[in-house]
Amino acid sequence: MSDDREILRELWNGQVPVHFVLSSDETSNMEAPQPYFVLVPRQTYFPLCLDKVNRHFQKYTTQTAAGQEIWLDFDGTPLRMHYPVGVLFDLFAHDALLPWTITVHYSAFPEDELIHLASRDAMESYFMSTLKEADALKHKVTIVSTMQKKDHKQLWTGLLNDRFDQFWAINRKLMEVSSENPYFRYIPFRVYQADKSFIQKLVKPVDEEGRRQTLADLLLQVFPDHQNRKGNDGQTDRQAGRQTDRQTLTCYSSQQLLTPSQWLFKA
Repeated sequence: MSDDREILRELWNGQVPVHFVLSSDETSNMEAPQPYFVLVPRQTYFPLCLDKVNRHFQKYTTQTAAGQEIWLDFDGTPLRMHYPVGVLFDLFAHDALLPWTITVHYSAFPEDELIHLASRDAMESYFMSTLKEADALKHKVTIVSTMQKKDHKQLWTGLLNDRFDQFWAINRKLMEVSSENPYFRYIPFRVYQADKSFIQKLVKPVDEEGRRQTLADLLLQVFPDHQNRKGNDGQTDRQAGRQTDRQTLTCYSSQQLLTPSQWLFKA
């Protein structure tokens, strides 16, 4: 792996300032709930960083509401909390005024729009499942399946506790290529959409003639009419919270711009 630690650490350290407010439907008394402000890592997931938010707002809610599963919305749209925070921010709020204002709910869980992630164990299970899927696309012999249980736990706790070195000590194994196979088999790539499920398609880092593919090539495979779509006539796309040149090689992006679960994304 061409290990550019400075870029990796910079991406890891990205944070989103969030202004949590309690929904007016949840208040149990006349006292106006105080908002809660926090910096949330882009790389994490909301279910991993809501304990303090939950404790802060529970004093303003009824006992019944306080025992329900917490969920969030932005501007009336429920947030899919199994997406990384950075993906959600890029989808809904990268042009919005900061801090990002998010509404907290305890009741009326939108069953038809969100999946239940009521515990950290549920979030860990989902994370490891997506990690294994990405690994199966990248490597002929999956690396995750050969890791020891302690490696899985170190990877997870590194993400959970926002510890770059702890996480990357294991994660670097998932980024390795060999002289025999200098590229991943496929690029684990998803296009996230605000009002639909993500788009996922098999894409290779090199074409049939052995030419290394760029982000522009990748987008054309997913969106054949991409160059003619309104708003896509520029030379950059937003990835991992930054504008990325479309001529960037996918073999580079798939090593430097992945989410912790190993997916390259466009929002």
